[in-house]
Amino acid sequence: MNVLPTSLPGILLLEPKVFGDERGFFLETFRAERYLSLGIADRFVQDNWSRSRKGTLRGLHFQHPKGQGKLVMVTRGAVFDVTVDVRRGSPHFGKWFGAELSESNKRQMWIPPGFAHGFCVLSDEADFQYKCTETYAPEHERTVLWNDPAIGIVWPVERPLLSKKDEAALPLSRHFDLPPFA
Repeated sequence: MNVLPTSLPGILLLEPKVFGDERGFFLETFRAERYLSLGIADRFVQDNWSRSRKGTLRGLHFQHPKGQGKLVMVTRGAVFDVTVDVRRGSPHFGKWFGAELSESNKRQMWIPPGFAHGFCVLSDEADFQYKCTETYAPEHERTVLWNDPAIGIVWPVERPLLSKKDEAALPLSRHFDLPPFA
């Protein structure tokens, strides 16, 4: 597995080994000991799969308390995947990192608890799959405004398709009442 550098400590951009020939390809999407060797010791308790059409933007979501670590990947299409440090007191608080994840590059991203996450669909459709270290808890879900000028994410879309929840999201500064992540 190749680990690519990112601008946020704790965020890992991963390239699994792909074995291919004229028949197609094979790769392991998860093996506990391999991820443990990268410092990902969290136990995964929930797998999710979403399908979205071009221009859809989902995020920026996080849970607090009961923060979720996420191991994310795209199995069909392509997305611009983004994570934002929302750990109060972190020297990287409010900083973001983004990368393209696609069925062709087969990259994964590890996003530990304490980071908001979102993505924008670049292809006609995209299947987005991810493992979570904590179950979904709607009472703890927080949503940060996708285009918060204080964060300054450079999204590849000006007018994304948003859910009502994402349309009603708050800027990061409105989440300052949170106690620090454990």
